[in-house]
Amino acid sequence: MAVDRRKFISAAAAAQLAAWLTAVPASAAAPASRKIRQGVMPTVWRGSNLTLEQRCEVLARIGYVSMDLPSAADVEIMRKYGLTPAVMTGGSGGTSFQNGMIRKEMHDSFEKGTYDGVDLCARLGCPNLFVFPGERRGMSREEGADNTVAYFNRFKGYAEKKGVTLCMENTNSKVVADQRTDQAFDHVGWGLDICKRVNSPNVKILYDIYHAQVSDGDIARTLRDNIQWICHIHVAGDPGRLEIDDTQELNYRFLANVIAETGYKGVVAHEWRLSPGHETIATLEQCFKILDV
Repeated sequence: MAVDRRKFISAAAAAQLAAWLTAVPASAAAPASRKIRQGVMPTVWRGSNLTLEQRCEVLARIGYVSMDLPSAADVEIMRKYGLTPAVMTGGSGGTSFQNGMIRKEMHDSFEKGTYDGVDLCARLGCPNLFVFPGERRGMSREEGADNTVAYFNRFKGYAEKKGVTLCMENTNSKVVADQRTDQAFDHVGWGLDICKRVNSPNVKILYDIYHAQVSDGDIARTLRDNIQWICHIHVAGDPGRLEIDDTQELNYRFLANVIAETGYKGVVAHEWRLSPGHETIATLEQCFKILDV
């Protein structure tokens, strides 16, 4: 008799999950008691057959408190397990990795998307709306920065009113495989300077430590000196953007203590990709413990 491979894999995954949930008790410490609140990006689930509800149950059991980039429908399921959205695109204010805030001629067209995105985050209890600076395509960094300041100055008042932070994420232009080789925000200092110029409590950066390590290094000093301009953090290993264990160059146990010492109140989200041969749930547990200072 022929066996449906997909049904077989799903059944095996469900059986494995059931065994894990039976063996592993819910986390004893309340998330609020932890110095670092941890979440995940969708990348950690690559190759997993678990449903959204099963994923939520796994995360809640381990002690994670949030998920990045959920849909509005996802948020309703997440709430059942005490999980919250930490950052959403909400249409990214109409901006994209290609055409973002540095395109001043497009600011009018971003207006509805920005207001709608802020409203969506406010309605769903998400503190941060992800917006993109965009590709330079020959534009000077100075002009791109001026245009981005103009965008934020235009919309910061509405974000402040709604209690939502507009955030942009640093990337790198070095690793071709990351497909971000012409982004305006490829060095952390560029974005931090913009935040200081705009000077709003609701305009900050999403600090991606993997990208920052590739482009700039000096992670601990950057965190200590600029934590007031950081609303969200992503972590992954370098090289390879894999798990945050001792197979790569960053010491995340040390960085976790640095983050905790700054008094940072946002979420640190795992954005690593699972190494070949690794099991998702076990790796989520391992990486959680590394940051659980």
